Amino acid sequence: MIGYTKHAKEKFKILKSQGFIIKRKLVEDAIKFPERVYDSQEPLLIAEKSIDETHILKVVFKKEGGIIKIITFYPTRKKKIKK
Repeated sequence: MIGYTKHAKEKFKILKSQGFIIKRKLVEDAIKFPERVYDSQEPLLIAEKSIDETHILKVVFKKEGGIIKIITFYPTRKKKIKK
């Protein structure tokens, strides 16, 4: 089961008002099928999933028993790799 904090629920509206529409499915897919997961902030985990060619969605969450609680999420630009 996946649950959302009050802040995470409000984040959908905040991002929409800034012109960045994120759907629940994308947030949940980032946790279920991440491209990368960071655990350096345990017990919080950060999952990453590409949104498009230039953006990544980062989802901050924690596992409590059998429940995944989404704390927040945010889009960020992909970093360019210098050659």
